Amino acid sequence: MVEDLNNEMASFDALKVGDVVNGKVTKVEEKHALVDVGYKVDGILPISELSSLHVDKVMDVLHEGDEVTVKVTKLQDDELVLSKREVDADRAWGDLEEKFQDKTTFSVEIADVVKGGLVVDLGVRGFIPASLVERHFVEDFSDYKGKPLDVKIVELDQEKRKVILSHRAVLDEEAEKKKEETLRNIKEGDVIEGIVQRLTDFGAFVDIGGVDGLVHISQLAHYRVETPSEVVSEGDRVKVKVLSVDPESERISLSIKATQPGPWETAKDKIHPGDVLEGTVKRLVPFGAFVELLPGVEGLVHISEISHTHIGTPDEVLTEGQEIKVKVLDVNFEDQRVSLSIRALEDEPTERFDQQKSESGGNDDPASGFSLGDMIGDQLKKYK
Repeated sequence: MVEDLNNEMASFDALKVGDVVNGKVTKVEEKHALVDVGYKVDGILPISELSSLHVDKVMDVLHEGDEVTVKVTKLQDDELVLSKREVDADRAWGDLEEKFQDKTTFSVEIADVVKGGLVVDLGVRGFIPASLVERHFVEDFSDYKGKPLDVKIVELDQEKRKVILSHRAVLDEEAEKKKEETLRNIKEGDVIEGIVQRLTDFGAFVDIGGVDGLVHISQLAHYRVETPSEVVSEGDRVKVKVLSVDPESERISLSIKATQPGPWETAKDKIHPGDVLEGTVKRLVPFGAFVELLPGVEGLVHISEISHTHIGTPDEVLTEGQEIKVKVLDVNFEDQRVSLSIRALEDEPTERFDQQKSESGGNDDPASGFSLGDMIGDQLKKYK
């Protein structure tokens, strides 16, 4: 009996500040827990010493009967104060230092969302600043709580108990690997899918696998494009053809229009001789007017087909941008030519017709400006 008492007293004397011991939770209060570590009195485990993170109530973390490993932080006048937080931190630092040196990617669970970023429990408090969460701007982080994220340690200071993590670094590393693979495998002539990332005045940048290629504004469509937003929007998934690749400068030229049927191919089903169509006057030239019938498809209204009345220049009757109706006289898809007429849709004035017939004797009058040579002319032969 005396021997047992001496052994017990010896164990009391052996316990000192800094010791790490195992114990059992005997009582749980809101702000602390009592832990039996084999000392003459139960040790006090304050709520502040439970975790590196904020804890509202001890019962959220511990329950009676739980086994815990704690460190003695105070031993005076039969008062024994313990810390679980310091044990967890001591265990964590060695592992964190190794991960930091090896640039290891590992998974964490987001414990809390705070102003400026996200908090995780690593045995010590780990912090992911808002700017290091994603590669894009995130307005609301509330959905991240409880979510697992792969991270890297980007800053570690044991003395200051500082651990800065980054999920963005993991994403950047993955993107770099993907970019290298794309540049290694992609080749001129490939037709692939991509996502429009951003628009500029001169074209659209399309992500084709970790690297952005440029679709110049001239390669967006078969017809003239004033601004890229007429054709595509950011986030659009598009099919593109690779025009050229320079792996060293990481420059890739792409084309959207090269993946689409040409406008004249499409026009074969929509334009026929005798059709009456609506179009827009695009250009006025001395010998007539070019009228857009479909995007990228223009036809010529020769000056002789603009009006029954003799005109010197097309701008006497027409203006660029004007919407008009025209009749298709002839179509040559191989040469990409369409002959059009406005006057064929208008009734010829009876008086003028009788007067011209009387004056000409029924023949073409060279002075009238309506000879067959004028109507067809060398200019029409040049039209394409």
